[in-house]
Amino acid sequence: MSLPDVDPAADGIDEGKRLMRVGGDKGLSLAERLTDRFHRLTWRTPIHSIRLKGRYPLKLIAVPDDPLFGDVARGKALLEGRLAFRGESHAIEGLDLRTFVPSPALADHLHSFAWLRDLSTVATRAQAAPIAEDLMSRWLAAHAEKITPLAWRPDLWGRRILFWTAHAPLILSSADLVYRSKVLNALARGARHIDSSADKAPPGLPRIAAWCGVVAAGLLIPGGDPRRAFGEAGLARALVTGLFEDGGTVSRSPEALLEIVGLLAMLRETYAARRLDLPAPVQDALTRIVPALLGVCHADRGLSSWQGGGPVAADRVAQVIEASGIRTRPLRQARDWGYQRLAAAGAVLIMDAAPPPVARVVEGGCASTLAFEFSDGPARIVVNCGGARAADARLSPGLVAGLRTTAAHSTLTLADTNSTAIHADGTLGRGVAELELSRQESENASRIEASHDGYVRHHGFVHRRQLVLTGDGREVRGEDVLLPKGRRRNPGATPFAIRFHLGRGVEASPTADGLGAVLRVPGGAIWQFRTRGGALAVDDSLWIDGDGRPLATQQLVVTATAEAGGATIGWALKRAR
Repeated sequence: MSLPDVDPAADGIDEGKRLMRVGGDKGLSLAERLTDRFHRLTWRTPIHSIRLKGRYPLKLIAVPDDPLFGDVARGKALLEGRLAFRGESHAIEGLDLRTFVPSPALADHLHSFAWLRDLSTVATRAQAAPIAEDLMSRWLAAHAEKITPLAWRPDLWGRRILFWTAHAPLILSSADLVYRSKVLNALARGARHIDSSADKAPPGLPRIAAWCGVVAAGLLIPGGDPRRAFGEAGLARALVTGLFEDGGTVSRSPEALLEIVGLLAMLRETYAARRLDLPAPVQDALTRIVPALLGVCHADRGLSSWQGGGPVAADRVAQVIEASGIRTRPLRQARDWGYQRLAAAGAVLIMDAAPPPVARVVEGGCASTLAFEFSDGPARIVVNCGGARAADARLSPGLVAGLRTTAAHSTLTLADTNSTAIHADGTLGRGVAELELSRQESENASRIEASHDGYVRHHGFVHRRQLVLTGDGREVRGEDVLLPKGRRRNPGATPFAIRFHLGRGVEASPTADGLGAVLRVPGGAIWQFRTRGGALAVDDSLWIDGDGRPLATQQLVVTATAEAGGATIGWALKRAR
């Protein structure tokens, strides 16, 4: 039964069916891998060393503001003499960065110099400068002259230039002229390095970060007008290749999109320091990005958890959006980025309605197609486990890998397999290549119906999911259907499970008939879950919070088997109080 039509232009909803496809080539070709490896090897050659030589600036033209606040806990750790990030902590005293091997996440944090923001948030210039200069001296001794694949990665140099220039008072306060010349010489060498390397960074956030550094160097290093023009052209290209038309990023990660906004906000301040306006391509990109970012935020304006990102808190999201200078409403239908948003009376449902990102643009993607998250005001009721990219360093590799699986998301899992294969090297393989989507709106309800072919090749079934949110926001109705298609490898019944991972603090109590559960939500609300066509159980789960820590939660699991003709499971989530 279809819903009555309303004017789709009212909030940008394109009603009717849409078919999305992804190419068969999931990863880099052998030729592309060899080209990338050869390019990195050239960094060690005398030719590249000659390219990095030149005059270094005696000072910067201007010092831009950093529009964002840092992390207070990490900043206090630096004051106490510790470098800390997502559960990992190391004493700064005696730290030799030539032999230091931290986790990949801490390595990125250290080499990007994002910790300067944390330090400046909790300390005065007099308190912070000695710490910043100490860490800077250690970095210069290890990496200023020796070019390594990690420390000299183009995206890290782009971020480093932004942070070095924005926090120049912390790293250039010393009266030691030799130290100051080393810092400024490293800055100039890094800018020359990414002049030729920025376009080699992967599309999306890494390439955008690299080109932001090129532009910032052109604006702040004397004689940089040619570099600025060159960098602006490169950044415009990076935004085209790294973003979809609807403003989403090609990695499909909301957390990565938030980082892109933060980088462009820092770049805005760099232009402002020179009393210049942001170029039109960058401004236009921001006007598309911010609605897409808001579209994957819950009712509390905090980020939902997709493609390895964690649930970034609302105050952090608000700060980044304010720094962007863009004021707008959430995008409710991101057709290319692939997230659908249903909102009514304080209730928000967000659905992944697209194939996963291809390995060509991201490693570590998640098999989350047709999963959803649902919140009622500030309470998250149905979530994904999330956090594979933002997890605490103390989590086991096996657990982190498990966070990427279909079973770690609130959707259907067939035969305990992923809808898109996850390879041992972290890339995604075959699976969802085609997705069909239909959306309808009325005053009484909004409906999404979507299907994917991720299980056709191995199991002979299409998964179709229908989600309906009523206009008063008090009920979500769903139906999961397995439709036979293609040849089945196993003629017998195929088991499947539909998981609803519950948010932090949501307590589930099964009903006596085994077909429902009562959900007690933080804040006092009570929701009732009912299903038909399968057996319901309440099981343990976990959720990765905004600090990357795993928190014990629960999940509702509906299990059944699909015969040759397929299967249908209906369910409903209704607010009782």
